[in-house]
Amino acid sequence: MSAPQNHPEEPRTIGILGAGRVGTAVGRQALKAGYDVMVATSKPAEDIALMVQIMTPGAVAVTATEAAEADIVVVAVPLHKYRTLDPALLAGKTVIEAMNYWAPVDGEIDDFENDDRTSSEIVQDYLAGSNIVKTLNHIGYHDLEVDGREPGSEGRRALALAGDHQGAKYLVSRFINRIGYDAVDAGPLEAGRSFQPGTEIFNGSHTAEQLRSILSADREPVRL
Repeated sequence: MSAPQNHPEEPRTIGILGAGRVGTAVGRQALKAGYDVMVATSKPAEDIALMVQIMTPGAVAVTATEAAEADIVVVAVPLHKYRTLDPALLAGKTVIEAMNYWAPVDGEIDDFENDDRTSSEIVQDYLAGSNIVKTLNHIGYHDLEVDGREPGSEGRRALALAGDHQGAKYLVSRFINRIGYDAVDAGPLEAGRSFQPGTEIFNGSHTAEQLRSILSADREPVRL
């Protein structure tokens, strides 16, 4: 993978849309790795400033417009709210989609119940101008902050990523590595099906070698 045109070789700023458990955990881990982190919600920045200061010390509360100016934008809102995102705001941006469809929790949503595509492909269709990369959805927010290891560490945990834009995947792979995990390219966005809820990858912790083995098996045609 190579860096996309008109993008930095190494991402420096991370914008996070959503200040729940996932968004704040990603923010803390990104700060620990040395990134500048901006957090936005649907509320005015001044209304969430104290909460951001407490939950992600060192991050800056901003508007969604300001967060979207970051090198990478992490979308960490409940999936049923994905249509509250502004497609124009994220056009041309590298966007990590860290959401999951949980019908038992969120209730059945027609967008996902009546469409054979993965949830990420449906989100990509809505955010048509952005470069979606699915990842960070298959690690718990608590694990994210304790499982990270230096590159080359024995047994280092790996995270899969999937997307249709090679440059965006390159940037995200750099980010994943810097926050403590090996990044494994699963393929195009539809390959994210291999680490949706209920899958072996979603339910476990794996090294890069193990992840590649599972992803390879998923691509093998079923013998009848």
